[in-house]
Amino acid sequence: MPVPAPLSADAWLQQLFRSQAAAKGGVIRRQKRNIERLLGWDRFRQELKHRGFHAVENAGQVVIFCNQDAVRIIQ
Repeated sequence: MPVPAPLSADAWLQQLFRSQAAAKGGVIRRQKRNIERLLGWDRFRQELKHRGFHAVENAGQVVIFCNQDAVRIIQ
């Protein structure tokens, strides 16, 4: 079987933010290393800021809140 071609940064972003969860203002999770490898942190932060979204990182995972509501850390 042929190995699929890797996604471009733009294609990855489109796939990410066009997901059902993102479209409904929900929460999505991605691996930190994929964000670093495909986009880089500067571009990722720009995209979050452009959309008014927030994200948190823990244990190699990034949780993206696809809405403009405030995020509170409970404990």
